[in-house]
Amino acid sequence: MVATSQPLATLSGLDVLRAGGNAVDAALCAAAALCVTEPHATGIGGDLFAIVRDRSGELVGLDAAGPAPRSAPAEPPALDGPRSVTVPGAVAGWAALNERFGSWPLERCLAPAIELANEGVAAGYHTAEVWRQSPTTPLGPSPGHGQRLRLRELGGTLQAIATHGRDAFYSGPVADAIVEACWLDHDDLAAYGPRWVAPITHSYRGLDVAELPPPTQGIAALEALAILGDQEVTLRDEVHAVALALEDALASVRDGADVSGLVSPEYVARRRWAAPAPGRVGPRGGTVLLCAVDRDGTAVSLLQSLYESFGSGVLAGATGVVLNNRGACFEVQGEVVAGTRPYHTLIPGMLTRGAELVGPFGVMGGFMQAQGHVQLVVELTRNGMDPQAALDRGRFRVDGETVYLEEPLWDRAAELERLGFRVERSTDSYAFGGGQAIIARDGALYGGSDMRKDGCALGI
Repeated sequence: MVATSQPLATLSGLDVLRAGGNAVDAALCAAAALCVTEPHATGIGGDLFAIVRDRSGELVGLDAAGPAPRSAPAEPPALDGPRSVTVPGAVAGWAALNERFGSWPLERCLAPAIELANEGVAAGYHTAEVWRQSPTTPLGPSPGHGQRLRLRELGGTLQAIATHGRDAFYSGPVADAIVEACWLDHDDLAAYGPRWVAPITHSYRGLDVAELPPPTQGIAALEALAILGDQEVTLRDEVHAVALALEDALASVRDGADVSGLVSPEYVARRRWAAPAPGRVGPRGGTVLLCAVDRDGTAVSLLQSLYESFGSGVLAGATGVVLNNRGACFEVQGEVVAGTRPYHTLIPGMLTRGAELVGPFGVMGGFMQAQGHVQLVVELTRNGMDPQAALDRGRFRVDGETVYLEEPLWDRAAELERLGFRVERSTDSYAFGGGQAIIARDGALYGGSDMRKDGCALGI
């Protein structure tokens, strides 16, 4: 089964599984296709994080986020433009996943995306709408819902990567174009390598929930679930736990930080009764998330992102590569720290019960992601593990002293106001993220794809 935010990406990944490829091959194929079908949110100028549960049951994390330039001055971060760019990690992430887990050559995994870029795709409703509203559109004006979108320059760069591997991106003409377009230099690109990391886990109501360590905000989801505990919880309980966990994450999550103490029983017991005072969490961001599971039980949760819509707004010459603005997230710590990664919003998720696979999941959407993980996991434990119903549930979003509610939760505003929050009823569904999930239950796979996006979950 494959679940993504765009039907063509889902179908591309599913074709890999039909042809005998594994879940990592399918995930790479779908990830590349999303660079074409959802180019405002993702691309090879951005970052990648993934959790793989291999056929033996081992959980492995991949951190393919790039740092700020090693020569960057300690200054307030730029929110967009050339000085907001960090080293793009996605292509190196593809190569690392392919080398360690892939059964197909990377060239074969990228072939469908290359064809889509060259021949064109019909723009999805969500893609066209976000593109239309974007303040910068380095790939030109929005194609409009259903209109053909061609990205031939990107197709050429993808072909170079397929033929020559990651070096076609981090050196040569593509690297020259990136260096000319932003404040990165050739040494920043040439020195980059992704990291294999051990996921961090916490048990919630019989589920082992796995997230990635800093620089991601995965600990925020785990701390909130720890604060909730295993008892039945209310909406007020969820909002309170999420607000406390976000406050701690914004204060503690830094590149290389040890945040394990945030889920220790002693700390959680103290925090459970505290009054939250979280800071404002910043822009909502844009990302793609995909899930894949194969017949051998290998499962992948993978996220790619440019951060905000069209990232920095900077196009690297004639390569078709739109560069990220992940450096904007240094705003969390106040200034750019040279050679390090900022606070990162991307968090793939994986559910297990001991050695048993339950399934990959995630909710994209900038600082909404950890909040979305908590709400999705809580709902899965309530509804008998139905992923589509859990994804379709109305969501809340904590941002500083304000809680935003989707329409299904509008009648719950009063109880949250009593908790001390200002409550706003929102009609902007995009601000509440978009999730994907695949759940293994009773020998079958059940998929869910968020109604807030364009995608679908399909299995064979």
